[in-house]
Amino acid sequence: IIAYRPLKEGVIADFRVTEAMIRYFLKKAQRGFSFFRPEVLVGIPAGATSTERRAVIEATLKAGAKESYVAKEPILSAIGAGIPINSSTGNMIVDIGGGTSEVAVISLGGIVTSSSVRVGGDKVDRAIEGYIKEKYDLAIGDQTAERIKIEIGGALPLEEEKKTKIKGRGLLLGLPKTIEVSSTEICEAIQGELQEILQSIKSVFKETPPEISADIIEKGMVLAGGGALLRKIDEYLTLHTGVPAQVSEEPFFCVAKGTGIVLEHLDAYKKSIMSKKR
Repeated sequence: IIAYRPLKEGVIADFRVTEAMIRYFLKKAQRGFSFFRPEVLVGIPAGATSTERRAVIEATLKAGAKESYVAKEPILSAIGAGIPINSSTGNMIVDIGGGTSEVAVISLGGIVTSSSVRVGGDKVDRAIEGYIKEKYDLAIGDQTAERIKIEIGGALPLEEEKKTKIKGRGLLLGLPKTIEVSSTEICEAIQGELQEILQSIKSVFKETPPEISADIIEKGMVLAGGGALLRKIDEYLTLHTGVPAQVSEEPFFCVAKGTGIVLEHLDAYKKSIMSKKR
């Protein structure tokens, strides 16, 4: 059995497998009604190229969609987080996903300024793998690294240090090996990736008009995506930007919830936030 990850850093890495995956999900949605061809909306990174956008649309159409739409993930995430995107005041959304982190300032239904960096949960996991390999001469897999992040990871040192045991392959002898790592070590391991996200936020602030910046300072930034579940990520961003950060309700599902809301009100959003191809 070969396991594929057809998407990498928020965009298509393997067109054929992506098309097959979408076709599978469309069949599930059709529930036996093969004559029914649905309209499909796909969220893409704000920094996706025109070629990457076209690839998403083409894969969806080839998989059997009647019509294919793409929308920028920060907008979908903001809608899913309950942010009033049509408000005249500014709102900031920071969506830390698996492959990318999207930072956007939104006002009057559109993006005022944004930044998309290809840093997310996957790269954080790889940083943990690299740290363990360098410090303990131990090779671990993606799933183990993710488990460590979930169990003891934090953007800042925890008040009460946590520890966990991990198993892997020792690099010196090639034999199974067990070690114990602490939350302090994992916090140290992921600082480089957190700095990249922080710099992305700072770059967006630099390009935001003063009046809208004042709105954001007053209301704070909203965190979404699976990366928002990292312990103390809100405190970390508040500490280094001076702007309050708050984690949205169910941050992992914000993009999915926003996509569902847009699909339910397709006509209202067609002109404002989506690109389309039949």
